[in-house]
Amino acid sequence: MANVGDNVIVKTDKEVFEGVLMPRPDILDKDVTVVKLDNGYNVGVENKRIKKVEVVKKNNGRGMKKGKVSYKKGLPKISILHTGGTMASKVDYRTGGVVAMFTPEDIVSMFPELAEIVNIDSELVANMWSDDLRFAHFKMIAKAVEKKVKGGAEGVIISMGTDNLAVASAALAFIIEDSPVPIMLVGAQRSSDRGSSDAGMNLICAAEFIAKSDFAGVAVCMHEDSSDRTCAILPAAKTKKLHSSRRDAFKAVNDMKIADVNYDSRKVHFFKGNYTKKDKKRKIIVRPNMEDKIGLLKVSVNMFPEQFEFYKGWKGLIIEGTGLGHTPGHAPNEMAKIHEKMFPAIKKVVDSGCMVVMTTTCLFGKVDMKVYSKGRDLLDLGVISGEDMLPETAFVKLAWLLGNYKKEKAEELVGKDLRGEINSRITPKEFVKESLFS
Repeated sequence: MANVGDNVIVKTDKEVFEGVLMPRPDILDKDVTVVKLDNGYNVGVENKRIKKVEVVKKNNGRGMKKGKVSYKKGLPKISILHTGGTMASKVDYRTGGVVAMFTPEDIVSMFPELAEIVNIDSELVANMWSDDLRFAHFKMIAKAVEKKVKGGAEGVIISMGTDNLAVASAALAFIIEDSPVPIMLVGAQRSSDRGSSDAGMNLICAAEFIAKSDFAGVAVCMHEDSSDRTCAILPAAKTKKLHSSRRDAFKAVNDMKIADVNYDSRKVHFFKGNYTKKDKKRKIIVRPNMEDKIGLLKVSVNMFPEQFEFYKGWKGLIIEGTGLGHTPGHAPNEMAKIHEKMFPAIKKVVDSGCMVVMTTTCLFGKVDMKVYSKGRDLLDLGVISGEDMLPETAFVKLAWLLGNYKKEKAEELVGKDLRGEINSRITPKEFVKESLFS
């Protein structure tokens, strides 16, 4: 009889699956057998289709059964902080019912390879979609990271829903200063119960990167391409989710990846050399305050001045402008006459004490507001150039600056590179000329 953890061959009329017999997630039907294949995927097979289960090798009991996780001497200690999302797919978000608390035992039973890479402890710090993130959640997560690092963790993995994972990574990069250890944000485009899940590979590659590299600070670890060869280690403040469902959805914009991790060989290869390195003597600093009254407005055709005036009295506004950093403001014909009211509306916002920063709706490139008259007019109104910052990064940066500094200091710092969010010179390697997706 086959038991959880055994190496088995499962045969149906048409298919043969070989791998490790896994615990059946509670979200799956009870009449399904789950096998972890050699490529890291979990596959569920309906029991009524199974003709034979052959045990190739009996499990030695390590890591697959519930119980105390044994710590191995010489392996680094890391903490995994769960916040919800697809990787935490045992939770029914519509009813709020918690099916599993994601203990170390849960994680090792789902991903037994981790026990050979690191010693882990785990905590469920939130139970939510990343759509529901607010600035207060960034503070909560950062404080949890701080506690783990001060408690001796040699690295931290934050599992999160992917929709706002890149925004969260940028926010945490500003909030957490001088981290002595790596802090990796990891998500899954496809849940752990699906055969095409990327959860295990992303998590394992993040653990390998923590164990085998000298990197410190915040970064993102996600699938690099549609195959299962490598995960990319991406810069916290220069990464964007560019596809709704592909496993390789995350890419660096106006920048290059920091490193990659080969899932087969488990080797780490760096592409950048100018990164912060681990240092046990460095003391982590957390500045979690963020100003709530920050807006993000995307410029489009057929805008109205009221859309800008709405932010009068707010503390900050990021404008996602067109091209080099423009908004409507001139009236070339009668049909565009309303545009004459746009610049006065923006001036009212600036005069109300609101810091207004310009970014671009273009995916690549930077803002240059001195090229055309529109840009120069906006500069004269008091709009500040956001250089090549992603709009979402500029949004959390401005919130963080105004939460921790006076407005005059925030105006000085917003256009300066603090966490790799501004690239003063974009090289050909940092601009993708061909298709973003292989």
